[in-house]
Amino acid sequence: MHERERHRIILSAVQEKSVVTVQDISELTEASEATIRRDIAALHVQGKIRRVRGGAEAVHPPQLGNLAGRPFRVSESVNIDKKRSIARAAVDLCDPGDAIIINGGTTTFQMVHFMAAHRMQVMTNSFAIAEHLVKHSKNTVTVPGGVIYREQSLILSPFDNDAIRNFYARRFFIGAQGVGPLGIMEADAQIIQSEQKLMHQADELVVMVDSSKFHRRSSLILCRLDRVSTIITDDGIPEESVRMIEDAGIKLVIASVAVSQSKEDSSSVA
Repeated sequence: MHERERHRIILSAVQEKSVVTVQDISELTEASEATIRRDIAALHVQGKIRRVRGGAEAVHPPQLGNLAGRPFRVSESVNIDKKRSIARAAVDLCDPGDAIIINGGTTTFQMVHFMAAHRMQVMTNSFAIAEHLVKHSKNTVTVPGGVIYREQSLILSPFDNDAIRNFYARRFFIGAQGVGPLGIMEADAQIIQSEQKLMHQADELVVMVDSSKFHRRSSLILCRLDRVSTIITDDGIPEESVRMIEDAGIKLVIASVAVSQSKEDSSSVA
């Protein structure tokens, strides 16, 4: 990743979370901790952030009330090729006329690029997904009522009497903070509450995660593995994670990043 892009990610991260660690940014950018320390030092000299022990903090702390987890615009470009391949495989599972639910996230967002020719019934709590599908596809789009969280581009409501309970779907597509033996993990209790409401409205739960998510953990569990029907990931998945998924009786779809990229290149040439 280019230095300018790393700096953009660091600046975005500290604006959403007042203090970020070198380790957090290293995982986000896939750069070494030594490189991130140099980036933080450079931005500190420029007066854009403050360097602190083990990380950086915002010059002007962000407002309170944000959801936990990385902001949408920070995560959107991370592992983009893997996310795009996973999203293509997810849309391949859908048939014309299907009713589906798509949870907000940067991996699930990539599905919109392969849905232009589809005519499905789509429920989503993602403002970004809803906006793109309305503008660039023939799919019917339904969104629940609630508050729009700009940083994550999510629409969340604490109330039960919204549009969610009246929508039935064949599949529910979600991303996750991590996947492990105890189940599917998320970073925020309010996001989990929203996802669990949506889970009740679908027959199948499809989890879309790039291979890095099998190394990550969170303190909050969305659901056990036995609730998951399918996991879609890229070909960098560790062998022990493959065995874990197979032992749990979950269908595993491995999307090849190289194959997906060649398909997109061929489409653009045609």
